[in-house]
Amino acid sequence: MAAQDAHRGGPPPHARVLPGGGPQVNLADHIRDVPDFPIPGILFRDITPLLRDPAALRASVERMCEPWLDRDVQLVAAMEARGFMFGAAMAIRLGAGFVPVRKAGKLPWHTRSAAYTLEYREDVLHIHEDAIAAGERVLVVDDVIATGGTAKAVVELVEQLGGVLVGVQFLIELTDLGGRDLLAGHDVRAVITY
Repeated sequence: MAAQDAHRGGPPPHARVLPGGGPQVNLADHIRDVPDFPIPGILFRDITPLLRDPAALRASVERMCEPWLDRDVQLVAAMEARGFMFGAAMAIRLGAGFVPVRKAGKLPWHTRSAAYTLEYREDVLHIHEDAIAAGERVLVVDDVIATGGTAKAVVELVEQLGGVLVGVQFLIELTDLGGRDLLAGHDVRAVITY
């Protein structure tokens, strides 16, 4: 166990865990810093230790759901791949449906698309054109907000289909990258901030 703890390391001193429901688990203790991944100069926040721990996983889903429990969320839209893990669990907890938002060529039906830029590449996201009915209340979910490009693209897709954006929820926010600015005017929440 000590070897695992040393490998994982504790949370950086600048990590802050925001209050929320669920078991009393310090979620930042379960986030591993991986320097120079996926490319040099990027500090990747690895959530796999959190996913492996049942109490931390449960607490993360509960804390991510807490602000939305009384907001009449009808659909949770999440992007692949890590957003799917939290989005599907949150949809179940919120009594909502789940809408996958995927990269090009992954959805089998007619789609709408939106381009986005990450901190280290450009890409396009797709959603089935019948995934959201006009007026449906949608919560957008992902694991991390960095530059905000991915989340902004999903918000654009929700709006293209006539959905009503309830808000945008993340497990982690990397505040130095300013992603929240791209989502100005929307209710944006994060459980852990760096």
